[in-house]
Amino acid sequence: MTGFRRSLRDGVVGISMLLLALLIVAKLDRKAEEDFSGDLVAVDGDTLSNRQSRARLEGIDAPELSQTCKGRGGEVWRCGAEARRRLAGLLAAPGFLCKGGALDRYDRLLVRCRAGEVDVNALMVREGFAVAYGGYAAEEEAARRDRIGIWSGVFDRPEVWRRANGLDAGEMAPADAGALLFAFLRRLFGIN
Repeated sequence: MTGFRRSLRDGVVGISMLLLALLIVAKLDRKAEEDFSGDLVAVDGDTLSNRQSRARLEGIDAPELSQTCKGRGGEVWRCGAEARRRLAGLLAAPGFLCKGGALDRYDRLLVRCRAGEVDVNALMVREGFAVAYGGYAAEEEAARRDRIGIWSGVFDRPEVWRRANGLDAGEMAPADAGALLFAFLRRLFGIN
């Protein structure tokens, strides 16, 4: 029996060492959580810029700037522009702060933002200006149930819209340069 116990012990120690090594690698791979701050502007409904870099709100996907949606009565509205406008309004709230540590595939920092006690990412989904994208499923269900924002009528999920229009989230960045400048000027002069 001692040979069996020794083999079992060695197996447990070996697996434990492997798991510890994997945890260390995972920790080293993830950047330390950092603040994303500065003179922030809303690029679109789920992307912020501070002039040096961009950050994407983690767990949500907002309509693209040029995306439109249909309301209850069939009226077409610029849901992408409205999502950006809502996020820009939240930027002005006291205590607005974003933190993140991971990068997306376009090297944007993935952030969770707060405006005081309010979870901005969750609010964007709950108010129907974004869909859940790996998080905030309860908020999406509430917006859908209450027929708020994009859920008030018919729309394409942002990822479906991008695919149908031959766009990728990374390809949207260059097209947004003019919009970014316009948003910065609006913020500079206090126009929302």
